[in-house]
Amino acid sequence: MSEELIVRLCAPTLAGLKTGSLFSAAFTERDEIFQEIRALNQILTPRGLRAIPVRFTSRYTLIYLYCPDQLSEDLEKPEVMEILAEMGYSVRNPHQCVRQLISRLENSEAFPHEIGLFLGYPPADVRGFIHNPNEGVKGVGYWKVYSDLDRAEKLFAKYKHCTEAYIRELRS
Repeated sequence: MSEELIVRLCAPTLAGLKTGSLFSAAFTERDEIFQEIRALNQILTPRGLRAIPVRFTSRYTLIYLYCPDQLSEDLEKPEVMEILAEMGYSVRNPHQCVRQLISRLENSEAFPHEIGLFLGYPPADVRGFIHNPNEGVKGVGYWKVYSDLDRAEKLFAKYKHCTEAYIRELRS
């Protein structure tokens, strides 16, 4: 997996602006991708970040790059806890929530809609997407916005600026 791929798809998470990011990486052997993830974690862990495989296909793996401390804070928010509890998650244990998310990803062809809570999306927008993904959409960027469009657009701009800066830095 290339550094540019990680930076392009995960810069806001790398910068601490966003709880988590997802990206796909191709592989020929599962051992190969596990070695790459271990090497990546040697770089990420001292920076308070972690990468884990969350879903496999025959040629790709979906990788969740996230800040465990930030995820723990997010999962303590009452609205987040409520949404996850409604979906059967063990809301008192963030690590168990991640394991349950992985299980839901592995056992379903569709993406579980609550995944946005693990990426740092606003709970009101995740709830809007869960209940009716096509109605009430105020805008689209990194996610579908159902609540505070102004706040979301400011975050989208911040994420875009961050990604551009990280890519410039990587290329220099």
